[in-house]
Amino acid sequence: MEEYKYMTIVEWVKNYIAANGLKPNDRFLTEKDLCEIHNVSRQTVRQALMCLENENVISRVRGSGAFVSSGAVQPAMTVQNRNIGVISTYFTDYIFPQIVTGIESVLNDSGFSMQLAITHNKVAEEQQALQSMIFGGVHGLIVEPSKSALPNPNMGLYDELRRNNIPVVFFNAKYPWSDYPCVAIDDEAAGRIAADHIFDCGHTRIAGIFALDDIQGHKRYSGFTKSCIAHGLRNAEDNVLWFATSDKNSVFTSGGIRLLELLSESTAVVCYNDNIAIKLLQFCKEHNISVPADLSIVGIDDSKYATICDVPLTTVAHPQRRLGEAVAEKLIDKICSGSVDDGDIIFAPELRIRGSVRKM
Repeated sequence: MEEYKYMTIVEWVKNYIAANGLKPNDRFLTEKDLCEIHNVSRQTVRQALMCLENENVISRVRGSGAFVSSGAVQPAMTVQNRNIGVISTYFTDYIFPQIVTGIESVLNDSGFSMQLAITHNKVAEEQQALQSMIFGGVHGLIVEPSKSALPNPNMGLYDELRRNNIPVVFFNAKYPWSDYPCVAIDDEAAGRIAADHIFDCGHTRIAGIFALDDIQGHKRYSGFTKSCIAHGLRNAEDNVLWFATSDKNSVFTSGGIRLLELLSESTAVVCYNDNIAIKLLQFCKEHNISVPADLSIVGIDDSKYATICDVPLTTVAHPQRRLGEAVAEKLIDKICSGSVDDGDIIFAPELRIRGSVRKM
């Protein structure tokens, strides 16, 4: 993780020098500045500065600070404002590598570089990432919001981006107060398709597990409840277990008694995503609940784990890489053509039927 942080600072410094038109011998930021901008230790900053010195991007003079070197203004570094900031809640797991790969491929093909920041779904880390990228002179931002269903203290930073004419495109979700465009799957339709399939298989007692703190969870719940009402199940809200994303494991540990009660009253469950569905599969295994004989499970997102878990998971597909490509294309169009089209791009979900649902 520390290595990742220091390499991120190295790339950030190069982009910062280019975006701000700094010349050889111009004074550069202090170690303290870099620590505050990136919220890292001084040791991490010193690793980055040592690497930058070796590449002749900066030079350090004892007692005087850091200065820009000639290696920072080579032709490849003189193109200003070709750096796109990408802020994602996660990166190394689940569907996120494919989304980010899609974004990066389109940006690279269009001559843009990508600066990636990960928030771990925390608004404070989103704030840090926004400040760093604004300060670094990015030409545009692609953002997956953190805790999108909750009040967010970063509205002022998004207002600053608008004042500075820096275009923003959200992916997967957007804040209710934002009028920036968003590229996402139709989450309400995903929840409805998942529940419809269970009803079509003859189930009449179904439950749901959904995320409380993001808009995707709310929309998937909405689709779930609309399907329940359409099939004559009027008390769907009584059969739902909510969780906070940062505390999702508690559903299967400290909240296990409530979950067991819910499962005892149900023959099928719609899960917020495949991550939760796979945890539920494991929970069932630990409590001698057979899937799908005793309980049917449907996930959402069609992650890479959906086909390799103990019981191949019926799930609603997420476009993943194609979504990443679309969000990058949307931003580049706004940058290159000055497009004022702030309409959302919504992908229609598709069901992937596997072995986790039985017909009654």
